[in-house]
Amino acid sequence: MSKGEDTRQTIIDTAHKLFTRQGYHGTSMRQLAKEAGIALGGVYNHFSGKEDIFRAVFMENHPFLEMLPAIEGAQGETIEDLVHDAAAQMLAAIKRKPDFINLIFIEIVEFKNTHTHEIFETAFPRGVQIVARMEEAQGSLRAIPALMLIRAFIGLFFSYHLAETMLGEITPPEFRENAMDYQVDILLHGILERSEE
Repeated sequence: MSKGEDTRQTIIDTAHKLFTRQGYHGTSMRQLAKEAGIALGGVYNHFSGKEDIFRAVFMENHPFLEMLPAIEGAQGETIEDLVHDAAAQMLAAIKRKPDFINLIFIEIVEFKNTHTHEIFETAFPRGVQIVARMEEAQGSLRAIPALMLIRAFIGLFFSYHLAETMLGEITPPEFRENAMDYQVDILLHGILERSEE
């Protein structure tokens, strides 16, 4: 890595730490430069401004960058096994980036999702491949469009993680025990008891 690349990475890493800890608007360029140990002018040698830095932080630290390879590596002979393993792999991957939810909220609240489309363009084709793997596994999927399956899986993950982030340790253990397994089961089978005909 060249000195310039190293400096740029230092700025991104420092900004990630500050943005996720105190928010985008709560972080000044002066503070970022000071924390990174770089002159303010040096920061502008690498980025046009604070939003440009946020974009770099967002693109480098978005959870999909961890989740997609994990999901793609999921194993299972049946659709149910594949989805359970994909969920487990996804959770393991995301534990490596525990502050990602703060980054997502900055993107949603402060930027109105202006950068998310770039991630979607990269992630979407890979999501379609994952659905294709589900279709090849043993079992049968209902006639649900692939886009809706991808959306349901993303929703499963974010609802799980949001509940963990908001409620976490303040809830009784029964609220957390095997939570992802239950959510995957609900995704696969719904909540209604199947009537025997």
